[in-house]
Amino acid sequence: MYCNPTNPTFVLMLGMCPTLAVTTSAVNGIGMGLSTTAVLIMSNMLISMLRKIIPDSVRMPAFIVVVASFVTIVDFLLEGFVPSLYDSLGLYIPLIVVNCIILGRAESYASKNPVLPSIFDGIGMGLGFTVGLTCIGIVRELIGAGQLFGFQVMPDSYEPFTIFILAPGAFFVLACLVAVQNKIKKSLTRRGRKVPASAGCGAGCASCASKGVCGGHLSGHQPVSGPSDQNDPGKEDA
Repeated sequence: MYCNPTNPTFVLMLGMCPTLAVTTSAVNGIGMGLSTTAVLIMSNMLISMLRKIIPDSVRMPAFIVVVASFVTIVDFLLEGFVPSLYDSLGLYIPLIVVNCIILGRAESYASKNPVLPSIFDGIGMGLGFTVGLTCIGIVRELIGAGQLFGFQVMPDSYEPFTIFILAPGAFFVLACLVAVQNKIKKSLTRRGRKVPASAGCGAGCASCASKGVCGGHLSGHQPVSGPSDQNDPGKEDA
């Protein structure tokens, strides 16, 4: 997951609000990640099914309504069946509605592709997000509390670094894990292994459905201009 060119946490840097706020423990990371994954899969599926029905002029409000509906379902399920996790995640469960990972995949993928690929896109992005949150939660919980998944793993003589379960620790751990990922990539490159380039859209601009929106900035490429771009003198260069 670390070297995945579209990992939302360590590569695309999406969903930073829950990433930094709720990862004080591994359990919280898994809970938020799986909750987001469930919403991502269901919203991708429904948006893909309705992609030919929703007018372009209201697609973003429609996407938000779809996502908000599934977030409400997940919120009620967590409150009813996992109240301890619900209390730990708190306000960040409703905030899944505005998570840029979900809206981004709805806009750039689910609204332009069939149902089955959209479901698998949601599974892949959601699990990548879950792994990222869990890794951060493991490091913060282990160093900041001497525990792992709520169980004491450090000896009694260990003095926890409580800063790691505070806000500054979240930034520090995220930066360290991103640095480890970059180190792994460079090591693989030196050994002659082919490492996919990081791409915000997950593919080259020539095949990206959103190349006209991002202008190639996310992936570091310039989009290939189509005939309509060349014939429009008023269109600004990307």
